[in-house]
Amino acid sequence: MEKIGKLKIVFYTDSFLPAHDGVVSSILNFRKELMRRGHEVHIFTAGNSKTKEAVAGMENIHVIKGIKFPKYKQYNVALAPFITQMKLNEINPDIIHCHTPFFMGAWGLTLGKVNKIPVVSTFHTLFTDRFVLQEYFSKRAVPYVQKYSWTYARLFYNRCDRVMAPSETLREVLEKHGISKVSTVPNGVDTDRFNPSIKAGSLRRRLRKDRYERIVLYLGRMSKEKRVETLLKAAKLLKDDDVRFIMAGAGPSLDKYKHIADRMRLDNVEFTGFVSDKALPKYYAACDAFCIPSTFETQGVVCLEAMACGKPVVGADKLALAEIIKNGRNGEKFKSLDSRECARKIKKALNNASSYKETRKTAMKYSIERTTDELLNVYNKVITEVTV
Repeated sequence: MEKIGKLKIVFYTDSFLPAHDGVVSSILNFRKELMRRGHEVHIFTAGNSKTKEAVAGMENIHVIKGIKFPKYKQYNVALAPFITQMKLNEINPDIIHCHTPFFMGAWGLTLGKVNKIPVVSTFHTLFTDRFVLQEYFSKRAVPYVQKYSWTYARLFYNRCDRVMAPSETLREVLEKHGISKVSTVPNGVDTDRFNPSIKAGSLRRRLRKDRYERIVLYLGRMSKEKRVETLLKAAKLLKDDDVRFIMAGAGPSLDKYKHIADRMRLDNVEFTGFVSDKALPKYYAACDAFCIPSTFETQGVVCLEAMACGKPVVGADKLALAEIIKNGRNGEKFKSLDSRECARKIKKALNNASSYKETRKTAMKYSIERTTDELLNVYNKVITEVTV
């Protein structure tokens, strides 16, 4: 297929700075690499004064006034996303890429169809998961929302010209639920920024209570679907093994998990709260192993960032984590929700840290350079099919 020249690309997203999650990381990484290659990238997102402060100095970021989402105050709901039409006319993009299927994403899709602009979308988050829905809806509403969540997913994604899944595992899930035209395009990792040579001695000394302790890091959103309680139970089983668990991140369930840790008297667990984007590489560098107990990962970018820093990853044998983690080679998998096996695999990873030879090699397969090549292949194909 003949490659198209420099593109004008528009991202629509409900998730953006100052929030930090896998969606935001994906957007920022792709934006940076696409711009480096000479493409023009615009981002339409909902936000407020904090969003505008976070994007100060960044070109082509268009913040639409929004209100805080009641149950997750890191995110904003756009009040009038349709006003992006005027700016969209000025940009005259070659393609629209929706990173979320709700408020901003839905308008991105609508305006793309109205203006005959090719539209693609990435299915970043399994919002159909019961534990995800519990974070955003009342207990009474969850069964009804879940009942129609895949219906909405089909309605939204099947109107797109192409859907991208960040893992083969998720592609199979989407196709099973009736979503068509799915391509696997992983989110990229900045393997220059995350690398084994990062020095984090001062942070490591600050995190440990004594020099014999080894550090297990969890870094991510503190919410029900991440199943952090599995890791807390594993921490209790390893209280006498000189292992310190660093729980880094913020989210709607942070206070709940702190309460659980206090109730379990886990003096080997420390919650750091929000970790700035700038500090992330040092946190990976400071740990001896990374653990991700989540059972709903569509890819697991933090898992790959840890591997890029040369750290073995212990993760639940579920969805995309089962696809990425290879026992004895770049980490260890444990049965989902099994805290005892989680503890055993953490101990194995810590005691055999130097034997995991493929951590960096795995991460390099997901370098931002490689994944941007795959993204552009989809863009080129869709533009050719829709506009010719």
